[in-house]
Amino acid sequence: MRRAIELAARGLGSTSPNPVVGCVITDTSGTVVGEGWHQRAGGPHAEVHALRAAGTAARGGTAYVTLEPCNHTGRTGPCAQALLDAGVTRVVYAVPDPNPQASGGAATLRAAGIDTEAGLLRAEAEAGNTAWLTSVRLGRPHVTWKYAATLDGRSAAADGSSRWISSAESRADVHRLRAEADAVLVGGGTLRADDPHLAVRGIDGATQPLRVALDTRAGLPPAARILDDAAPTLLVVAEDADTRHLPGVDLLRLPLRDGRIPLDQLLTQLYARGVRSLLLEGGPTLAGAFLEAGAVDRVVGYLAPALLGAGPAALGDAGITTITHALRLDITEAVRVGPDLRITALPATAPKEH
Repeated sequence: MRRAIELAARGLGSTSPNPVVGCVITDTSGTVVGEGWHQRAGGPHAEVHALRAAGTAARGGTAYVTLEPCNHTGRTGPCAQALLDAGVTRVVYAVPDPNPQASGGAATLRAAGIDTEAGLLRAEAEAGNTAWLTSVRLGRPHVTWKYAATLDGRSAAADGSSRWISSAESRADVHRLRAEADAVLVGGGTLRADDPHLAVRGIDGATQPLRVALDTRAGLPPAARILDDAAPTLLVVAEDADTRHLPGVDLLRLPLRDGRIPLDQLLTQLYARGVRSLLLEGGPTLAGAFLEAGAVDRVVGYLAPALLGAGPAALGDAGITTITHALRLDITEAVRVGPDLRITALPATAPKEH
């Protein structure tokens, strides 16, 4: 099962709106005879790839799958039936499928007399598929807030300069995060200050994420780097924004709430477009708004061994006024990336549905 989890990770960034899934087939003696993972939406599922690799050796064998085999016909056939047709006699899966349209595969297998077990390495498999699972359970994209800061928490110097706080190694690592996400989001402040590009660079074969920019009044110049053809771009503006200077740009018009783009409606619209994982790369104001809305599922911070003493903080107003209301995090990883420290943490309380 651990090997199946490793295989599933190969699909990160290329399977949306489907989950990442890995599968390992062993024969009657326990020897691995087939491996596979879901490589892209609309393509064969992990079980089908593994069964093709196993061939007739799958008969009488065991399938280890990170997610309950699907039970419905979409762009591909049901995997539960494919396992039955191949003659597999035992199926072990890690995570039950929370999607009502696809669940029920385990019941189908059991009804056909297949020895079916659930829950092996469930926590590890859920961690590897957390973006998709969160999106199904909450009905919105899984949101990772990524930021870079000095050791004293500054995202820029007092004069506004911020390039570069983190190391080249950390910046390369951010491209990995982008490659694993369906969309990357920034706000108007970041657009004006940094003219970001947001496309993935330096990773062969990466699927480019959707670049999403919140620009309430559509002040973005036509020459902005985010509007090139390196990756798709979605500009989110107010309903009445004048966008005549941006012909051909994909626009999402939303009614403002208290002068701001309503994040709940934004996330709903992105979900409808197939976005299941969103990387938030905006500045402190946007990050604070997402945290206040309870819409941050993971925090990835790159801490540089430097001190500034003044300048904007990495996080703006998040609606927290007293220490008892502090958003507590559980640190899941702390590693060196070049000279920097990368800390990954999850909110100690479950994110809100909207």
